[in-house]
Amino acid sequence: MKWRVYLMLSSLVEILLGNDAGQPIREVVSNLPTDPIDLLLLLGQKSSKNTFLDSCQCAVLLILYTSSLYDDRLADEKSMLASLEQYILVNSNDLLCGVVDPLKMTQLINLYGLSRAAAMMNHQIPYSPEAERILFHLLNETEWDLPSSRIHLESLKWLFQQEKISKPLSNQILKFCRSNSSNRNQIIVHGENNQTMNLQVISEMASSPDNYVARLSVCLLIQLLEEESQEHDIISLVKLLTMITNIFPSASDQLCLHGIGHAIRTLYHNSSCGSSPQVSMAMTYLMFNILQSVHPEALCHDEAWLAVTVKLMSSLIPTQSVKCWSGEGLRVVAIFCLILHQSTNKVLVEASKTIFYSTSLASTINSMIHAACSKGPSLLDCDEETSTGENLMFALLLFYFSLRSIHTVVPGTVDWKKILNPSNRMQPLSTVSIHCHDLCRLLHFGSPPVKLVASYCLLELITRLSEQRNTSHEELKSSMAYLTSIMVILKGLVFYSDVRVSTNCSLCLSVILGWEKVDMTGARVIAKNTWWRLIVEEMAVSLAAPSLASKSFINHHKPAVHVAVALLKLQKSPEWMRTVFDDPCISGIIKNLESKLLALNRILQECRKRLYTEDCQNDCSDEKLEKRTITADDLGEVCEYLIHVMSSTKSLDLDCGDLQTSKRLLEEIELFFKTSSTEDDR
Repeated sequence: MKWRVYLMLSSLVEILLGNDAGQPIREVVSNLPTDPIDLLLLLGQKSSKNTFLDSCQCAVLLILYTSSLYDDRLADEKSMLASLEQYILVNSNDLLCGVVDPLKMTQLINLYGLSRAAAMMNHQIPYSPEAERILFHLLNETEWDLPSSRIHLESLKWLFQQEKISKPLSNQILKFCRSNSSNRNQIIVHGENNQTMNLQVISEMASSPDNYVARLSVCLLIQLLEEESQEHDIISLVKLLTMITNIFPSASDQLCLHGIGHAIRTLYHNSSCGSSPQVSMAMTYLMFNILQSVHPEALCHDEAWLAVTVKLMSSLIPTQSVKCWSGEGLRVVAIFCLILHQSTNKVLVEASKTIFYSTSLASTINSMIHAACSKGPSLLDCDEETSTGENLMFALLLFYFSLRSIHTVVPGTVDWKKILNPSNRMQPLSTVSIHCHDLCRLLHFGSPPVKLVASYCLLELITRLSEQRNTSHEELKSSMAYLTSIMVILKGLVFYSDVRVSTNCSLCLSVILGWEKVDMTGARVIAKNTWWRLIVEEMAVSLAAPSLASKSFINHHKPAVHVAVALLKLQKSPEWMRTVFDDPCISGIIKNLESKLLALNRILQECRKRLYTEDCQNDCSDEKLEKRTITADDLGEVCEYLIHVMSSTKSLDLDCGDLQTSKRLLEEIELFFKTSSTEDDR
């Protein structure tokens, strides 16, 4: 019966591990004990100069190894660990002085790692430091191949938690990179679900702080760069890290905390590989992935990223003579956008200054914008599919993120009024800048994507202008005719099909109208303009009798509300406002709202709760921005992602307002509930 069981077991091993894998069991089947406990006792004996006992122990290791891969246990973890340690201790001379069979090496690594992982979970299970020292010495001095081995997931995780074997583990990562890049077998892990340890498992470990995968990968990259290793190995490792950050974006935090910025700086400043187009492109993809997914807290080493930014800027300058960026140049611009975006969280500050204070970059963007604006109506044909349209989109995105960064990093240092003044166009620019009238031209003539990005740029710029005006208490020097020309463009887009564009334009109008509170000339111009009246009339109809409002306004009533409210706030409202908001209109609005009073109550209650319980400044930060990881090889995806980041970033001034605005809103809400309660009591 014992023979039959062991022979069946040997056949099962061959099915699971391959042909002839069960041969060690068949060779000693007559001498193997019946009791599994006796198998462990047999393993703990010294087999030096006893080939028969050594063969039996090989069979025992094979049985234990195969069963462990599928989470079957022949004994408890404590007995298993004690038996393995005894085997290592009594046979240490043979293990350290002789040539260890690769299969036996794999079995020992898997079984010992699995047993130690169990011991870590159960602190009552002791282990032998001497047995650990012997095995670690064996791992450090012996060649072994993890990528071609089968190993339990828990055992693998335990291995990568051991700092004492960092060198051999780094070698295993490099072997994995090579095997992964050549599409050979990857590390195979059999656990509860018989899963294969491919990139998914490596990525999961790299994203966790409880092991050394991320740290070893960064150190390995620095080592390869400093030793001028083969370019293929460097590219394979960089591509592996890029794929890891694609699968687990949180791995970017671990890579940054362990010095990936220093590794990138080493490439560009201390390695000849920095001049390789293939290595540079692979590193560009990795940088984009990291910067789009890393949390600000992990970007603590600004010096390394500053050096990287300077090097990237120098690589971008030669292409600027043709006033057009190549595909690689556009990826560098995208990286600059992400650096500027990160700087709004008070990190990468010096790197961001290098970008928005770059005169060569400012000159290039100015030339691109001038060339685009000179096209006039034909600019509509320059969409993101064309080289001109693609460069224009990235230039606008870089300008937007520069505006956000400058406001946070060096607040109050830029005179935004110069950008509003058309006479300053020929003056040299100290920062990356686009004038208001150029943005208006792009809004008017540009393709839909250009309109979208330009609208965000103009809104951010006008917000900064308004903030500076309110702080310095200085009126803008622009003429009413110039402001009117801007408002004409903005008014024409209030009903634009893309609600994001129409909302941005409406917000711009509301801010500009706020500037005219003390300007009677502006009030007279507004009073004579029928377009303003159309907006207010449509809004009034939509509130009083929604069924009578025009379809186009129903779809865009929210953007138009900003304009209507701004008109109502004017110190001298147009006379026609009283005609529009007459008694029948106001009665209709009140009657319409009465039917929705319950919903309105809920909205105001939520608003009040939010104002009381949340810090508006924290809520308006983009820390909760959804992390949407994309690949940097598709410039269309890169552009879409940057637009997503831009549209998800709220303006602190417009969305949150100051403390007085929040206080006044709370007072109005409380007054509404108090009045409603009084009416109900009656």
